Amino acid sequence: MATKIRLQRHGKKGKPFYYIVVADARAPRDGRFIERLGSYNPNTNPATIDINFDKTLNWVNDGAQPTDTCRAILAYKGVMYKKHLQGGVKKGALTEEQAETKFAEWLDQKDSKITGKKSDLNTAKDTARKAALVAEAKKKEDKAAAIAAKYTPPAEEVEEEAPVAEEAEEAPVAEAATEEAPAAEAEAPAAEADSAE
Repeated sequence: MATKIRLQRHGKKGKPFYYIVVADARAPRDGRFIERLGSYNPNTNPATIDINFDKTLNWVNDGAQPTDTCRAILAYKGVMYKKHLQGGVKKGALTEEQAETKFAEWLDQKDSKITGKKSDLNTAKDTARKAALVAEAKKKEDKAAAIAAKYTPPAEEVEEEAPVAEEAEEAPVAEAATEEAPAAEAEAPAAEADSAE
């Protein structure tokens, strides 16, 4: 029986979640399987991969063929590298201790890369959050300034009110001038009457 290590899809539409399973190559994708080895969640950043390392290594050594995606996942978790080192031990190119030290060094490098990526994502998220707060504060200030401008009278109206006050001061002078004018008019007809006599 040809066995494959492949993904079995679960989850809702647009949010897939996969089980990593060993199944007969003829079985349907989400159908019958022999053994479940772990899970793979691509919705998180970085993707969450949980596998049983020893069981997976045994299945790979027994001849189970991983699909392309599963091969990438197993390489990411170090299963394929461990198989490679075990092949070197069988051929006599390495000792068991050398293989273990190489694998431990590889795991340390991998963990440092993953933690570096997580820290970079966290710092990027923090800077994006700070930029959003600054943009929101600026937007709030602009809105407050627009509201203040709406409810304060414009400077032109203030200037127009001042000339009205000046006209009010000029008005009594004009009234005084008009009072003098009727008196002068009254004197003019009297002078005309005297000249007529």
